Amino acid sequence: MPRRSVALLIESSNAYARGLLQGIIAYQQQHEAWSIYLPEQDRGATPPKWIRNWRGDGVIARIETEEIAKVVHRIGIPVVDVSAARQLERIPWVETDDQRVAELAAEHLLERGFRNLAFYGDPKFNWSIWRRDHFVASLQRRGLSCEVFDTLGPETRGYSWTRENRRLANWIRNLCKPVGLMASYDIGARQVLDACRELNIMVPEEIAVIGVDDDPIVCNLAFPSLTSVIPDAAGAGYRAAELLELMMSGGTPTSESHFLAPLGISTRQSTDIFAVEDPEIRRAAKLIREQACTGITVIDVLGEVSLSRRVFESRFRKATGQTPHEAILSQRLKRVEQLLRESDLSLETIAARTGFEHPEYMSVAFRKHFQMPPGKYRSVLRSKK
Repeated sequence: MPRRSVALLIESSNAYARGLLQGIIAYQQQHEAWSIYLPEQDRGATPPKWIRNWRGDGVIARIETEEIAKVVHRIGIPVVDVSAARQLERIPWVETDDQRVAELAAEHLLERGFRNLAFYGDPKFNWSIWRRDHFVASLQRRGLSCEVFDTLGPETRGYSWTRENRRLANWIRNLCKPVGLMASYDIGARQVLDACRELNIMVPEEIAVIGVDDDPIVCNLAFPSLTSVIPDAAGAGYRAAELLELMMSGGTPTSESHFLAPLGISTRQSTDIFAVEDPEIRRAAKLIREQACTGITVIDVLGEVSLSRRVFESRFRKATGQTPHEAILSQRLKRVEQLLRESDLSLETIAARTGFEHPEYMSVAFRKHFQMPPGKYRSVLRSKK
């Protein structure tokens, strides 16, 4: 049986798109199913001329523009869309779960004690709008508000790069500090960090910044290094390949939309702080963050503060939104998730390294938080690589 011919209209100029391609490569390595056509192109570029008369079997595309949408629609073969632009409806669509991305970023900043929150976004992109709206909604459910900055692009009437930078600087200058800020993507977060440096605003002491995409080049060249939400781009690419193979074999996907949850957060210097004015609670929170996985208990933390347990727990919850016990458990589970993702350690070893006395208790707590047992969580991650 001849190999199927598949075109990939996906750019390789950014980390997320490269992750999509890595997921498709992983599918190919496991199935050896296709002959691949991958034109070199930028995001939203004009579709290659040859695609208009191409006689292949399927397409996976970032359908970012109306022109790409028209060409892909006209060729009349199975197509899977991996763009949030949603130019074509009624075809399978694989995208990041932007609600969970926003909630994860909000939780990260709130756990560090920030109660002043802000969002920097780019409304040209659906994913930025969705992340903004979910970030704001997540905070509103907690009784908190959020300052929002939507950048203007060169296509805006009367746009000036100098004027836009000045507008961003004024917005940052007037934020109530200390403030935790989510940018809808890493490049935007870099722009915020650059503005802070020009304004002599300390990061993370005055503004803690978190981006999205975990692009290692962007994040590690930033100053300070940038914390970022890790989208499951490879998982999205793998899922898109599965869906396309199903369609080329005559099957029908069970649903049109497929959303993949982020893998976690890469914490770097831009959020490495705990923003609590109460010195006793700040000391306790720092201890929990640094030693939760050593097996410390609330009693151990109490020994480091000069407060009664009732007063301590009341002030801790007011400052962080969690009880001390919940904060300890949250830190442990984050480390469990990281070790499941990055190592081959047994569950018994992971439990011992993260402060759980029994692997069974770790599994129960992990399942309650991540909606699946740790063994299955690891298997799902591995299947996407």
